[in-house]
Amino acid sequence: MSLDTARLVVLYAELGQDGAERVICATVEDLAFHLSALEEATKSGQCGKLRRAIVEVMELAEQVGLVSMVSTARDLLDCLSGGDAVAQAAVMARLGRIAERSLTEVWDIGNLSS
Repeated sequence: MSLDTARLVVLYAELGQDGAERVICATVEDLAFHLSALEEATKSGQCGKLRRAIVEVMELAEQVGLVSMVSTARDLLDCLSGGDAVAQAAVMARLGRIAERSLTEVWDIGNLSS
């Protein structure tokens, strides 16, 4: 499963419906920004920026229970550390696919409570 719904349940329990929805919305927007930054850093070969963007994606995805995104971002960080450009490109593509699916999934679940 790509989404830890228990994490969302905790958000709703701790913050209430409005607070949880604000956090989810802000996190989805931040994830989109950092995923874009990740792509830009990859294209420009800026390893430091790329590493920071990956860490940000991991932390943000963790906040809303995007388990697959966290795991794939961690794999991307490993590829970057290992210097394997081919694996890095493949994992980057996988992260893009997972991000699209996961962000839609968390957004839809957040909207179900309305």
